Amino acid sequence: MTQVIVVNGGSSSGKSGIVRCLQAVLPDPWLALGTDTLVEATPASMHGMDGGIEFGPDGEVTIGPEFRTLQAAWIEGVAAMARAGARVIVDEVFLDGAYSQQRWQKALGELRVLWVGIRCDAAVAAGREVARGDRVVGMAALQAEVVHQGVSYDLEVDTALAESMECARTIAAHVK
Repeated sequence: MTQVIVVNGGSSSGKSGIVRCLQAVLPDPWLALGTDTLVEATPASMHGMDGGIEFGPDGEVTIGPEFRTLQAAWIEGVAAMARAGARVIVDEVFLDGAYSQQRWQKALGELRVLWVGIRCDAAVAAGREVARGDRVVGMAALQAEVVHQGVSYDLEVDTALAESMECARTIAAHVK
């Protein structure tokens, strides 16, 4: 039985919409937790500081050692929730590509995980980013491919070609 679904994609690729749709179509209750939840949970003093997380004016995201420490604890905590019986959908942005996935693989260990790549053409994601108005312009284009470098998936969907609900149904069909 799948215990964790990890969806990885760049900013404005459509991950959050797919996650909401997954929660609606999957028969059991699933918690949705993501990198945005972690960022929102950190104190404002960690945003824009050397050791924390910084969002550059061009969309570049810089992660410092203090944020990495909290991120490691977050990953272990999500894994602990799944081990305790919660079914969890993780909405992630693997800024470090394969290394980011390896951190999750280590924490999730023996849990049954479905790894899903959320693809989206950089120009489409950039257009969504501008329309949203709540992201630093440039982040979507910078992240569109780098988050997938060296990452292995069980399944990939492309939100430039399919709507969120269609992607969610495709993913749900792979949940056992």
